[in-house]
Amino acid sequence: SQVTETGVTMATKLNVRYSANTPALAILAGARLSGIEVEANPDKNLPKETVPILYLPTGEEFVGTGMALRYIARAGKCDGFYGSDALLSTQVDQWLDFLSCLKPGSGFPSACEYVNEYLALRTFLVGNSITAADVAIWGSLTICPQFNMVKKGGKAPHLTRWYDFVASKPEMIATVEQCAALKGGSGPKPAAGAKGGAKDDKGSSGGSFDIDLIGAEMGKVVTRFPPEPSGYLHIGHAKAAMLNEYFARTWKGKLIVRFDDTNPSKESDEFQQSIIEDLAKLGIVGDMVTHTSDHFDKLLEVGEKLIKEGKMYIDNTPVEQMRAERMDGIESKCRNQTVEKNMELWKEMVKGSEKGCECAARFKMDMKADNKTLRDPVAYRCNLTPHHQTGTKYKVYPTYDCACPYVDAVEGVTHALRTSEYKDREAQYIWAQKLMGVRKVHIWEYSRLNFVNTVLSKRKLQWFVDQKHVSSWTDPRFPTVQGICRRGMQVEALREFMLLQGASKNVNLMEWDKLWAINKKIIDPVCPRHTAVLAGAKVPFTLTNGPASPEVVIVPRHKKHPAAGQKATTMMKSLWLDAVDAGAVKEGEEITLMDWGNAFVRSIQKDASGAVVGLTGELHLEGSVKNTKLKVTWLPQIDDLVELKLVELGHLITKKKIEEEDDIVDLVNTESWSEVAALGDANMRSIAKGDVIQIERKGYYICDEVYMGPSKPLVLFNIPDGRTKGMMN
Repeated sequence: SQVTETGVTMATKLNVRYSANTPALAILAGARLSGIEVEANPDKNLPKETVPILYLPTGEEFVGTGMALRYIARAGKCDGFYGSDALLSTQVDQWLDFLSCLKPGSGFPSACEYVNEYLALRTFLVGNSITAADVAIWGSLTICPQFNMVKKGGKAPHLTRWYDFVASKPEMIATVEQCAALKGGSGPKPAAGAKGGAKDDKGSSGGSFDIDLIGAEMGKVVTRFPPEPSGYLHIGHAKAAMLNEYFARTWKGKLIVRFDDTNPSKESDEFQQSIIEDLAKLGIVGDMVTHTSDHFDKLLEVGEKLIKEGKMYIDNTPVEQMRAERMDGIESKCRNQTVEKNMELWKEMVKGSEKGCECAARFKMDMKADNKTLRDPVAYRCNLTPHHQTGTKYKVYPTYDCACPYVDAVEGVTHALRTSEYKDREAQYIWAQKLMGVRKVHIWEYSRLNFVNTVLSKRKLQWFVDQKHVSSWTDPRFPTVQGICRRGMQVEALREFMLLQGASKNVNLMEWDKLWAINKKIIDPVCPRHTAVLAGAKVPFTLTNGPASPEVVIVPRHKKHPAAGQKATTMMKSLWLDAVDAGAVKEGEEITLMDWGNAFVRSIQKDASGAVVGLTGELHLEGSVKNTKLKVTWLPQIDDLVELKLVELGHLITKKKIEEEDDIVDLVNTESWSEVAALGDANMRSIAKGDVIQIERKGYYICDEVYMGPSKPLVLFNIPDGRTKGMMN
């Protein structure tokens, strides 16, 4: 750039001029994300409150962060950065206009509160990927000292979670470091640091993404999520999918969703469709969707080529004997048979003949290797079960150990993320790629997700389904994505939890309480409040000075979240209390009727066993709620109360950590499902399937079946809140 005699900067290329004390973080980060080169031009002589100006080579200029970002977003190469359609683009504009509300001052905390509530169930401000809106708000918060006070106050959990996520992006980190270097000081500190694009700050309380991907280049990283369509996705698969997506997006690369359909005996269209639905629910969209079966023809050609090159042989050794020989390092009698003999048997396998079905094709690796996965693993085997994609076209199928390294290579995968349980198979993966003559794919390991009292083996989960211990793969006690979401888990909580875990290699057994506690932070600020009493344990409370006739008042369904709407509450002389509350009251005690006021209990009626069967009292609305020990929920004795079925769910397994020698049959918890009848306030008639609510003093619930009348009550599943009591997991 050049400076004229008047001191005005004339741009020879895009550059942004700003006060050195107020860096133009959003403009520079937006330029990085959009693939546009913008020169930073900090000026120490400009007042702190000076707005940044973006200068174009043609002489035009855009004043202010909002205008500059609008130009960059339109001129850049990042798809969707300004919104992928007219609606999303307009929403981006709204947030750019909102920047004026985030200036330091008395209005800053309420502006943060607004953004916090908006982000309660969202990962990004607009749509499903980062946009100019996220960059603009992030930049404003980073340079505002007041935001540190907001974060420390703990009253903006959703905003803080979003901010830390956006700040961990490599473009944001690089921009902060650039501005700090230009100023010659430390500059604003991001929430996380990065090396080459994916590294967390050492001081972070969460997990680390410091995986330093070998050979990674921005824009060229390709990851893959390869589920086998032999069951529903569980929470472990969700971690794998989210990690692969995270690194693909962080490095501006591609994510391949590949169905690893190499075993027709276990796979089905039902499972494949469920995986598609679950990925959509998780907000994960692959840049490519493929099937291993797309490559079957080529894999058969590879098999024949390996035989002719002497790198694979056909073995008709019985399965158990083959397994024993591999364990003992004993070569098969078939290992050194001629290529002609191997080709003869291979053709029988391809035909699916009786003779062929007795055989398996084995890689010729190293039968003396200490790593037993290298002892001539099976590469192909026969299976006459019709394939859910290809029907009866094929009779011989590659194993996972054969297909995965080949398909990873030919589909362009650069980095294969695998759980650490596959550590021993890493050498086999590399060897297989060399045998087949395909390019090398980098492998990175991360820890498998293990939870207490939980099985994640699809074989064992299928056993629970087959034995009718659960209703289906979507049973709310199951660790499947559909199961835990049916239980009330929010996808946003899952994503936040996975990001906290990072890509750590440390294997540990996790409690469920942390995940459910994150979920509570998301649902509590927005879910409507309702009231219920247990149908079989309710006690009448008569107020002698109560309203002469029922009075209906309209109150918020959530006092701090107007968007939750309103509800009607009936106040009258005759009320219902929970028996446990009635039993805790003493004669003459003043109690608080929640959302109404205080009342004195003047007399208590008990039956022969000493159980409380009735209370009589009088309202004392001028009394202070601060002076009462007992605050009770209540319902009016009206005919419009809604019949409820409250369901409490427990662990399916009685043992915290399952060992290999354990028999799953002995560990089944036969008391993992309990339900109780209750009555709810009349407003609960309108609750829809999937709605999340809080029943005051009873917990959080999700609607599984809507109210259809007394014979078909409203079915509500209890949602754990991260505390031990009443928790499923």
